[in-house]
Amino acid sequence: MPIYVTRSSMPELSEYIEEIKPMFETHMLTNMGPIYKKFQGELISYLGVRDLSLFVNGHLALEIAIQALGMTEKGEEVGGGEVITTPFTFVSTTHAITRNNLKPVFCDIRKSDYCIDPDKIEELITDKTVGIVPVHVYGNICDVHKIENIAEKHGLKVLYDGAHAFGEKYNGRGIGTFGDATMFSFHATKVFNSIEGGAVAFRNKRYGVALHELKNFGMHTETSITSVGLNAKLDEFRSAMGLCNLRHIDESIQDRKRVHDRYYERLSGIDGIELFQAQKGVTPNYAYLPVYFDKKKFGKSRDDVYMELREQEVYTRKYFYPAINDLECYRDLGGPATPVAHDVSMNILTLPIYEGLATEDIDMICDIILSKK
Repeated sequence: MPIYVTRSSMPELSEYIEEIKPMFETHMLTNMGPIYKKFQGELISYLGVRDLSLFVNGHLALEIAIQALGMTEKGEEVGGGEVITTPFTFVSTTHAITRNNLKPVFCDIRKSDYCIDPDKIEELITDKTVGIVPVHVYGNICDVHKIENIAEKHGLKVLYDGAHAFGEKYNGRGIGTFGDATMFSFHATKVFNSIEGGAVAFRNKRYGVALHELKNFGMHTETSITSVGLNAKLDEFRSAMGLCNLRHIDESIQDRKRVHDRYYERLSGIDGIELFQAQKGVTPNYAYLPVYFDKKKFGKSRDDVYMELREQEVYTRKYFYPAINDLECYRDLGGPATPVAHDVSMNILTLPIYEGLATEDIDMICDIILSKK
């Protein structure tokens, strides 16, 4: 059987059927119904956030959150707003900024955690800067305190892309409580999924009103449409899947830890293989297993390892490659050089990690990696 970089977590079929049964009596499938509201409440409790709005997917959640925080309005006021973000992320992050008629300004990352380098943010701020969109990469947490200080000093909004950081805590505090808002993705490939879905956690109730209206055609009441919105509501079926998976998320994360620990046992201390170290104070979710390959030291490049594994039907991912500012649609945007992000994108490989991945399969993957070319 092929081994893929991830495998979606799913409940027992009988559990899901029990969860969706009420819909066949009520015929209520959407429009923030009872299952949606139950899912919303349980997520607020699990994530330790003040409030949360659910969306049909993480991308639309991020795109709408940018509007709800007022970045687009401020961008219009300054004649073309700029948002400081990272080039080392999935392209959805950048697209959400660009589709809001804002210009992404790329800040380089730190080699230690692949997150945006806070020491390089301030030099990129101009009169047109309207916000900062950092990304918690692979579940590594951004330097939230430095970013908060910079944002307060310059009067900027901070919207975190937390697609990789579901359920994580920093010094006991839910990661979704930092910044003005945090987006979470519930895509099928994530550590937690509702088949497809997303959410925005926030503290200011005013943002909650805006998020609700913007995802529901701009409707303030049944007869009052106050803004130009779209349809980004999460339905009852996906909410039901989310409820089921949420019951088992802690077990799933614990099994991912087993997988993570076995990889680290086999690959740590190998010259030319770099594994990131656990961040102090962070409760991890073991969402990804990224490995940086230094060909000069290890003897094989990232691409060599990728192909060797692929030949044995082990499907890894060059994630993220290329860096965003090397993509066709962004390479002409200009801005400062981001050498660390470029280097990491050329040498990083994410290995298979998911609940239920057998130890013998992990060992087989490591044997292929460590074999001589």
